[in-house]
Amino acid sequence: MTAVQSELFPAADVQLVDLFAGPGGLDVAARWLGVKAQGIEWDPNACATRRAADLLTTEGDVRLSEPADFPGASILAGGPPCQTYTVAGSGAGRRALDQVLAFVKLMAAGEDVSEELTKLDDERTGLVLEPLRWALQAVERRKPFDAIVLEQVPAVLPVWHAVGEALEGRGYKTICGILHTEEFGVPQTRRRAILIARRDRKPSLPSPTHRRYRKGVPRSAGDPDLLPWETMGDALNRGPFEVISNYGTGGDPKARGRRTSGEPAATVTGKVSRNRLLTSGASSDRFTHAEAGRLQTFPVDYPWAGKDIAQQIGNAIPPRLAAHVLAAALDRELDHNALDAAVKGKWLTADCEQPPLVRTV
Repeated sequence: MTAVQSELFPAADVQLVDLFAGPGGLDVAARWLGVKAQGIEWDPNACATRRAADLLTTEGDVRLSEPADFPGASILAGGPPCQTYTVAGSGAGRRALDQVLAFVKLMAAGEDVSEELTKLDDERTGLVLEPLRWALQAVERRKPFDAIVLEQVPAVLPVWHAVGEALEGRGYKTICGILHTEEFGVPQTRRRAILIARRDRKPSLPSPTHRRYRKGVPRSAGDPDLLPWETMGDALNRGPFEVISNYGTGGDPKARGRRTSGEPAATVTGKVSRNRLLTSGASSDRFTHAEAGRLQTFPVDYPWAGKDIAQQIGNAIPPRLAAHVLAAALDRELDHNALDAAVKGKWLTADCEQPPLVRTV
């Protein structure tokens, strides 16, 4: 079974298959690291951006593809839709967590749970198990992926632990944890639940390169061996300004969060375009798509296309964080100066084809 492809590419040459690839956060990182990736994505808007960015893309449903469609891929990655698990979302995923964990055990025992997944209140909830289906199918074909990288919102960490146990029963070594994006040079406070699995060794999560942001604590405070967290002002080369969030702190719509340009952004969501920017005390403007993308560490000229661009940006994993995670999964050490240059550089030039930004450990 095969998803509909928007463009045809030599799948045998692909090294990494990216499930739920979105507009390309992980694929951008893969290119920076010199890894040829192909993403599967069903949102036509995200696919429009991917085509504009020249990213290999299968446009279709992940559930209609399988490892056999990518015979040369040795790395599996995925960031399933998070809307049902987020605090701001429907909550269907959080309510169904026990069911999802039970499904993991059934899948690990070799049972097909596809019909049961269709009965969940929100079909997106069950998509978090698609990477496990892919991994188990690859093992059954005796062509297991060498490495697996999964990311999601923190609420999914129990699922990743369960998936890790299932993978360990198939010969993998795994590690799971929560990473803070600002600790990896992203000018934004965002937390992601990460799973890394390897066939040959016990993997490690990447080590922070920057200090964690704490409200009211100066950038200069903290571990002197780590760099200070990045600010919105530096990332956007503008300022000073203040951001008033679209969301209310603690669920109170009247208590909207505020950050200055001398701090990292709050989590960039699909509603980022609704945040108000204050300059000299007056409501001046809002983030452009390019600026919102920069807060996610996409290159300044990344060619956003299609509709719902703010949602595309908010859904993506920050490429800079993805580079750290992918490098850790592949036993590679990032060249941090080169990574800085890639993040600050242009995408739509031949330079983006000149990786890798790493050296083998």
